[in-house]
Formats: sequence, C-alpha cells, structure tokens
Amino acid sequence: MSKYNRRKYSTENHQSDAAADENYTQGRDRTSNRPPGLKGKEIGLYYRNLAMNKRTGSANHSSKSHSDSRNLKYFSLDPAVEEIIKRSLYNSNHLYDEEKTSSAADDKQLIKNKYNHIRDSEFKRSFLNIISGSIQEKLAKSVSINKKLVSNELIDEKLKDEQKLRESSDDYIKIMNFRKKLPSFQKKEEILDIINSSQVVVISGETGCGKTTQIPQFILDKAIEDGNGSRTKIVCTQPRRISAISVAERIAYERAERLGKSVGYQVRLEKFLCRDYGSIFFCTTGILLQYMQSDPALSDFSHIVLDEIHERTTETDFIITLLKQVIPKRPDLKVILMSATLNAEQFSKYYERCPIIHIPGFTYPVSKFYLEDIIEITRFNFPPPPKLPTNWKKHLKPNKEIMKKNDDFTDFIEPALRQMESDKSYPAYVINQLRNPTSEELSLELIQALLEHISESKKPGAILVFLPGIMDITNLNKNLLGSGRFPSYKFQIYPLHSRLPTVEQKLIFQVPPAGVRKIILATAIAETSITIEDVVYVIDCGKTKLSRFDVNNNIEILKPEWISLANCQQRRGRAGRVQPGECYHLFSKAREMTLDEYPTPEMLRTPLEKIILQVKILLLGRVDVFLGSVIDPPDDKAIKIALNLLRNLNAIDDKENLTPLGYHLARLPLDPRTGKMVLWASMFSCVEPIFAIAASLSFKDAFYCPLNKEQEANDAKKKLGLEQFSDHIALAEALRQFEQGLLNRQAGRFCSDHFLSWNILKLLVEMKQQFAQHLYEMKFLDSSDPSDKRANRNSDNLAVIKAIVCAGLYPNIATVQNGKSFCKLRTVEDGTVKIHPSSINARANQLPTPYITYYLKQKSTAIFLHDTTCITEAALIFATTKCSIRPQGIRWSITLNQSISFVCKQSTAEIIQKLHEEFNKLLEHKISHPEPILWESQEGNILRFVLLSFFCIILLPIQQSF
Repeated sequence: MSKYNRRKYSTENHQSDAAADENYTQGRDRTSNRPPGLKGKEIGLYYRNLAMNKRTGSANHSSKSHSDSRNLKYFSLDPAVEEIIKRSLYNSNHLYDEEKTSSAADDKQLIKNKYNHIRDSEFKRSFLNIISGSIQEKLAKSVSINKKLVSNELIDEKLKDEQKLRESSDDYIKIMNFRKKLPSFQKKEEILDIINSSQVVVISGETGCGKTTQIPQFILDKAIEDGNGSRTKIVCTQPRRISAISVAERIAYERAERLGKSVGYQVRLEKFLCRDYGSIFFCTTGILLQYMQSDPALSDFSHIVLDEIHERTTETDFIITLLKQVIPKRPDLKVILMSATLNAEQFSKYYERCPIIHIPGFTYPVSKFYLEDIIEITRFNFPPPPKLPTNWKKHLKPNKEIMKKNDDFTDFIEPALRQMESDKSYPAYVINQLRNPTSEELSLELIQALLEHISESKKPGAILVFLPGIMDITNLNKNLLGSGRFPSYKFQIYPLHSRLPTVEQKLIFQVPPAGVRKIILATAIAETSITIEDVVYVIDCGKTKLSRFDVNNNIEILKPEWISLANCQQRRGRAGRVQPGECYHLFSKAREMTLDEYPTPEMLRTPLEKIILQVKILLLGRVDVFLGSVIDPPDDKAIKIALNLLRNLNAIDDKENLTPLGYHLARLPLDPRTGKMVLWASMFSCVEPIFAIAASLSFKDAFYCPLNKEQEANDAKKKLGLEQFSDHIALAEALRQFEQGLLNRQAGRFCSDHFLSWNILKLLVEMKQQFAQHLYEMKFLDSSDPSDKRANRNSDNLAVIKAIVCAGLYPNIATVQNGKSFCKLRTVEDGTVKIHPSSINARANQLPTPYITYYLKQKSTAIFLHDTTCITEAALIFATTKCSIRPQGIRWSITLNQSISFVCKQSTAEIIQKLHEEFNKLLEHKISHPEPILWESQEGNILRFVLLSFFCIILLPIQQSF
C-alpha cells in the first residue's frame, strides 16, 4: 500500500485543490487530511471550507470554453481565513525590509552594493566573485594557487620501477602483442614527436585504429620513461558515460592492473579515482566542465585529450572554445583533439592551423548495396504516390516541406535516373521504381523482403537493422512475427533502443545456437556505443530521428531526417569490425551525393539555457560574444529565447548577471527547470518525491514498453499514477516502491511486474542521493540523506508535489476543454496540441482539471506534450512567478499572463497578490541566505499561509457570487 493517500480523482466530481487533494497530510498522521502546520481556528476553517466545496459541487467544469461567462468560476477565501492571513502577513512585513536593493549596476562596486543586504558568508563571497570577476582573473588565480603537478624524483623513480615490473609480466607481454598489431601503434613515435613539439594537436583516425585506448598510454609511458611521471596526469573525455567507463576498464586491463592505480574514471553517478600523478583519468565532458568551475586552468592535469569531438556535442564544443582562453595561460598544457576523419581539418583551422596526424583504420571489407541494387535483388514494388485532383492548388495550401522534397527529388534524383537509363546500368523496372517519390519513404515491407532474401540466400551471420525510432522497431517486429516467415526456432529478434533495460540490451551480444539467425532492430544507439561481434549484415534505412529547436516557433521538432555521410560510415562499419560483411543502404547512390558530411552540431539544434548558465558561472562575459566564438555559433534568436527563459526563472538579471538563484542553478547538474524544482522541494520539505521526479526528467524514464505488451505496460504505469492523472507522480511512486522493494528484497519482482528498468531505477536512487549531497553542501538541507524526516514533512502531500512540479515547469501550461467523450488541449503559441502516447493522460477521454503542465513540447507527426500532470487553478496561481490584479466591473481579476486570468473578490485578489510578494521575498532571502526552513519561524508561517490560501480557495459558480 502506497504511503501516498489514494483518493479517486473523479471526472464527475472534481473539486478544488482543498477538496480534491484530501491526501494533503502530514506523514505522521495519515488520518489528518489537512495542510501541515494549521493551528486552532485555522483547522476548523479548513474543514468548513472543505464542506462548502462539496456542497457547491464546484468541480463540474463545463465542457464549454472558460471564456463563456455562464460557466465562469470565481475564487473566494473565507473572511475569517483572510483575516488570519492578513495578520500573519502584517507581522512579517518588516522581516526582509533590510533587503531592499538599489537598481542594476554598471561596474563591479555597484554590483557589490546591490547585494549589501546579504550578510558576509562563504556563499556571498563566492557569489560576488562570480558576478563581478572575469575568466582572465580566475585563470591567473587558478594558475598561481594550484600546483599539484610538481617534479618529485622519488616518485619518478618509483614509477620507472613499477613500469619495468609491469613490462616483465606475462599478462602485459600477452596483451602487448595484440596492441602492436593496431594501426595506431605503427605511428607511436610520430604521434609522440608531434605532441612534444606542439601545444595543440588534432589526431584523426578511422574506426578500429586504436587511438582511444593507445594514445593516452603512449603519452604516459613516455613521460614515465623520461622521468616526468610525477608531473603527468592525463584527462580523457568521452561524450557518453558508458564509453568513459568501458575505455578506462580496457586500458587498466591492457596495463595489467586494476582500476584505481594508474587508470581511473568519473561519470555522473560513478567514480573510480586514480592517483594524482602518473595516471590517466577518464570522464565525461560534463564532469570536465564541473572541474573547470573551480579550476578553469585545469592545473591538476598535464594533458587534455578530447575524444570523439566529431560528434559535436554542445559540451564538447563549449570546452574546445574555452580551451582557447586557457592555453595561453598554461603553456605547459598539451591539448589533443581526437576526431573521425571527415572534419579534422575544421578543428585544425579553429586552432590556428595546428598540426594533424591521421591514423588508418582497421576494419574488414564491407560490400555496399544501394536502393537500386536492393530493388533489383528483391523486385520490390513501391506503392504509387497519392493522386491529387487537377485543381488541388485551389483547395490546398502549399506545404513548404513537401515542395522542398519534390524540388530535391527533381533536382538530384531525376538527372541520375536519366544517366542510369543512358548507361543501361540497371533494368527499366528498377529505374521506374526509383522514379516513384515513395521510394524515398521508409518502407517496412521492403525491409522485410530484404530480410527474407538475406535469410534465404546468404551465409550465417547476425543482421543489424537501423530504424529511425521505437515505433518503427515495434511495427517491423509485429510484421515479421505476423508473416510466419521468421519462426522462433530459426530466428531470434531483439529490439535495441535507449529505453530498453540494460539487462535486455545485453541479450543482443549472445551468440545464438547453430541454425538460428539473430536479427537486431535498432535505433542510432547501435552506431558507436556498442560492437556486436557476430553482425555480418547491416540494413541502413538512411534515416534517424533528430530533435531540432525551431527558433521561430520556440518549439523542439522531432522527425526522421536523412543521416550524414559520417553516420553512413559508422553504420557500415558495424558489419566489418570482426569479419567481412555487407551493408544495404535503403537510399539511392544519387541520394547519397546530397547527404551532409557530418551531423549538425548539437549546439545549433537544442535550447541553450543550461550552457548559458555555464557561460556565466565560468565568467566568460556576454553570452552572445562567447557563443559567437564557438566553431559553429548558434542562432541569435536561440540565444535570446534562452536568455528570456532564464530571466523569467529569475536566474539572470536584465544585465545578464547571475542572480543568487542562477548561481545555485548553474552549480546543480540539472537543467534550470528541474533545478528550480529541487530547490523548492528543500524549502517546502518534500525532498524525496521531487528529487525522484527531477532525476527521472533529467536522466532517463525508467518505464519501458516491451514488444507486444504495450497495453500491459500502460496499465502498470497508470496504476503507479495513484489516480492523480500525473506522469510525475507515477515517476515518484515507482522510485518509492522500488526503494521499498530493495529493503524487502522484492525490487526485481516489482520491476518486472511494472515494466521498469532495475538498472535505471538504481541510478535514479543514486541521483537522489547526489541531489541531497549538493543541497546539503549548498546549506539548503540539514542532512545529505534524502530520506531525512526534516526534509520530508510534506512528502505525502500530492497537492504540494504537483504544485512544485508546475512551478518548475511554468510557463509550460496547456488548457483543457472537455467534451462529452473527448478532451481538447490548447497552448497559446500552438493552438491545438496532443498528449504523447507514452503519457498516463494520453488515453483519458476527459481530464479532471482545466490545466495541465508538461516537461517537453515536441513536434513530430503532431505537436505532442511529454510528461504531463493535471493541475488546478489554485496550483497554477501558486506556481506563477508574477501575477497582477485589476478591477473588472464589479469583480476583480487575477492575471497570470496574456491568456490566463481568474475572477475573484477584491479582498481575495489583494490577499493573493500580497502572498505572492511575501513569498517572492522569502524565496529571494532563502536563496541568498542558504539554510533549511524552520517551519516554526516567521518564514515557516509565510509558507504555511501560502499553502493555506492556495489550497483552501473556494471555487463557486459565477452566478452565486455577485
């Protein structure tokens, strides 16, 4: 039984927050369904209002528009409740008077004067250094103070002896024989010479050349041999956690030692640290950025090796740009950039034409087949394109995307087809099929026909099929199983995507019994992160689902796109890692000529809020100037959108300076919205559920959907939602029950019953611990234990939890319009939107509240809202950063933004506005004076009355009020 009180959330008898969330309880008193901290008369008023709500039947939200005055509701507070709150607010009026500040400043002294009201503390000194300093000052200080890497003859001799002993061991000699066969080993001396003579070097290498595992060892072994081991510590970055760990483990194995000696690693949730000298340290790019916050000169390291830079992640591009400011201050620092071959020249040019060294690859030959070959092999017929009426232009608006697709087809494909006809290189039926525009659409039927051909006519070997997304994997699997051509005694079919539990992902590495062929249906995750030894055949659909940020419409768009030549090369290489193979590209040779050389840099296609906070905390000056200096600068509009969001969050001020809140958000390993959630959770004492939600949103959803069990998985997730119409509550409850299962050894069964990944949930538990440690160090919590009772007095309160989620995600709000058997959702920016099928709320015919909040809005086949929670009007008022009141005839209105406002009495509006003002003062005070909230203090009183007013509001039909 959940510790959360389970109350049916009826769509027929929905009530206001006070009534609908009767589960609003203190953890120690499950029978008490009232807000925490109420005393005496306040308790009686709460229950009277509760009864009034039930009598008025205020939950019957009309299916008509909220703008229809016949169905408007108005807010009202009981006069006695208003009087109690007014007295409390009057007593706290002078609590923060000393914190009135001057206007924004133009120089360092004025900036410091702005925060004179903050008492001297470690926080204030650190914060003022951030907002008034510069990267050059911080670099100079970092270089002068941090001197870990100093020459030590005793250590140098010890390392030499250790090296000689290792080189004489049988294990080392055995693995060295393998290492010497790698292409990178053939260029060892050349690589060391060029690193010795240049501060920055670009090393490009084909797949399998050994650059990742060998080059750091070359550098370390040479330093030890030359007596410089005590002054050598190499940091190597990887864009993925799994890569950082697996490469560190591999190098430790090659050095015939265990992790923690000369090789170590650190990723977000795990670390196995090595010694501070004579060592190689692997980490993700995000971890290196965290190091640079405290030590921008990276004075603990002698060499920086940035691997896989061709992937162009935002963090990698950021570090590459930042290092241009570091290397003049650290002439002893060596920077090695390691890239695939396609764009090595671009990085060399960025670093003033620094030298490039190329290492050839080590792969087996792979035969390539294109769409024209596949049509000839399978004699497949594509469906005809849809016919439009002759006067279609009069009835249909021109679709720019369709027009561009048609233009591309005419400009690039048609000339190639005419050349094929002239050369007679392919039969007429092949050319006719290629002339059909639908030949460039994803065809699961063609993939099935190709799988049948390979299975019937090719030698044994696993088949790896690349598909754009999870739905494509699910549909193809259904087609294969339903065809009867792929029986289980002859075929093993495995899905492979990011949401699959690690245990199931590992099954793909198992070699099937003799006579059984393995088929893996995968997304782009199989391109670089894994090597499946027995793959001989690759089917490449040529598409990938990529998220792009549309700056004009301020929305993320997720849709299948043509892959780049770099992706093609990686996919083709999967078939040639351990033996000769075959790759079937489901696009024509002509289409290949139109593909980009490499993927679009992540910084050009994602929101920039998190990276802007990094720019500010690293003292890099104006955001537009710094981001304008990266290899491929982002759009100015994208920068402005991100800055506006951070201003709305109160993370930066009008002059782009970090606020105290922004300082804290920049230090948390979270995006700004989930960072705000965890800070509020510490203040409202509901740490465990909010930390669980924040961890899930920022890392990975633990729910997964097995093939052919979609309905069971949906039902299991809905059950964990506790009838709250909230994905976020389901996430929190899943982690709560998992932790309980760990105690009674039932976690495995719980996961299998609810289609949850044990490994992901275990990582989320560790993330909760990490958040608690961060907030404890930042002085917001008394303890680093996320289960500490003092931090969880409201953790049973679903109303508070949903309101804090809404506060973090605001202004991500959609309005709900319920019909008789359907609900329609709208946002101000987009009009009609839909809830993503993975959400609990996607299958609801009606929703119980007039608003939902969501984590992500993404456009694919429609505009979908991901991770949704139903919220009431009172919770929305609680969550908003600003509200204004104004008369509206005989009524007053509370306006949250241009599209959301509520009618109320003047006294109620004034109370709510005053509460907002005091609440905002309290938030500003606690952010700049980090310490746990004492609920018995005046601060605690303000929070109690915020909750009392926002969750004890009466909603009445408009006719009953005036």
